[in-house]
Amino acid sequence: MTPSSTSAAKRDPFPVNWWTRALWAVALAYVVYAFGLLDLNWDRMVAGMGHGGDMLARMVPPNFSRWSLLLEGMLESLEIAVLASAVGILLSLPIGFLAARNMMPPWITWPARALIAICRSFHPVIVAIIFVKAVGFGALAGILALIVASIGFIAKLFAEAIEEISLKQVEAVRATGASFGNVIIFSVVPQVLARFVGFATYQIDSNLRNSTMVGIVGAGGIGGTLFSAFQRFDYDFVAAILISLIAVIMAGEYLSIWVKEVFK
Repeated sequence: MTPSSTSAAKRDPFPVNWWTRALWAVALAYVVYAFGLLDLNWDRMVAGMGHGGDMLARMVPPNFSRWSLLLEGMLESLEIAVLASAVGILLSLPIGFLAARNMMPPWITWPARALIAICRSFHPVIVAIIFVKAVGFGALAGILALIVASIGFIAKLFAEAIEEISLKQVEAVRATGASFGNVIIFSVVPQVLARFVGFATYQIDSNLRNSTMVGIVGAGGIGGTLFSAFQRFDYDFVAAILISLIAVIMAGEYLSIWVKEVFK
């Protein structure tokens, strides 16, 4: 047996990565430190579960007697989500295309990607607060906030989808003497259409949920009604609102599945 074969036989097949272990130890130590710093303890958790159980008991049975107020808020949230999704999707198409590095030069892609990053930097509730201060309370602030959120999500994924396309089809269409617009229509769009439809349907579903959150800060929709019911300790009406929200989200989920099947 040669020395090289002997050393290979003695080599540990599962070497210890001390750097990885050290990182895990640091992460665990920080979790313990943060747990103590935030004053989290078992007594508070037990008391919280008791209060939560009392709240759930007061939610039964749900109170749908104020169905007109509930319906008005739900319709406004639905309108906010649909309008914000439509405008956000339309704006995301050119922005996402400008951000694709395989189709545009760097001096165009960098500003487009910077805009997308800005739109993704803040939660929709934070953006809604800014627009409430700018344009006042109501649905307009919610629509503008969800448009920003839609651009941050769809434009980013659309740009990444374009960057993953096959450039052979692009070159083939260009070789026919097609204009830039025809290159996009006949070589880029067919390759990303199915994925873009998936992104769009997911964003509509997300905006349906976010329209409730932005309403809590005064940006229209059912969120304001929900927040007011919590403040009045009107938990049976809270239960009615939550059940209605679940029903709307489930309907949107089935609709998105149907749309994806159509565009397969």
